[in-house]
Amino acid sequence: MHRFLPFALATLLAAALAPPAALAAEIPVGTHVLLRMVNSISTKTAQEGDYVYMRTASPISAQGRIIVPTNSYVQGVVTYAKRAGKVKGRSELAIRLETLTLPRGTVLEFAPLVSSLDNQGTGQKVDKEENLVRQGPDHGKDAARIAILAGSGASIGAVVDRGWRGAGIGAGIGAGVGVATVLLTRGKDVQLRPGTSLDVVLDRPVLLEQPGGAPPPPARPAMQRR
Repeated sequence: MHRFLPFALATLLAAALAPPAALAAEIPVGTHVLLRMVNSISTKTAQEGDYVYMRTASPISAQGRIIVPTNSYVQGVVTYAKRAGKVKGRSELAIRLETLTLPRGTVLEFAPLVSSLDNQGTGQKVDKEENLVRQGPDHGKDAARIAILAGSGASIGAVVDRGWRGAGIGAGIGAGVGVATVLLTRGKDVQLRPGTSLDVVLDRPVLLEQPGGAPPPPARPAMQRR
């Protein structure tokens, strides 16, 4: 039995001196991360260069360990903001995420694409081709507004003229007022309120150990706005 003792001791010593299993060196392409807004951004006031602050709402794990915990800070900037017109066009907002700060203080380059968001019934959606948030159309609400005003006009016309002729005239006036109101009313703004959830996806890996002076990731081609 004693002749096996040196072998057993050598095995235990080798295991003790072996380096620990390597942790994931990067967050891979295709990883989805759920973020939540900290501040509020609206196309009504937003300008290019305004800061956007978020926190991670779900952890990122690799090899059975959490490498990015919940509530890690994410920072970005507004790159494009357009308000809706009074006749046509919808509000649009584009943001570029830039950094991810871990609780231990490590700052990582972090530039995912926005995949989807919780629009909370506002109708705004993500245009993945242009990587921006666009407000939904208001056609249904515009038609309802015209119909309501036309109905109100008909009621007033009937009271004034006491007949169908007055109702018809009133309806025409009400519809005209409704159309004018719609044409003079600006469309809804894109708003990302505190607590709004956004799902983002990595189109390039995020290095967890970034040496000082490392060159920034290559910039994406500038988007051509229509």
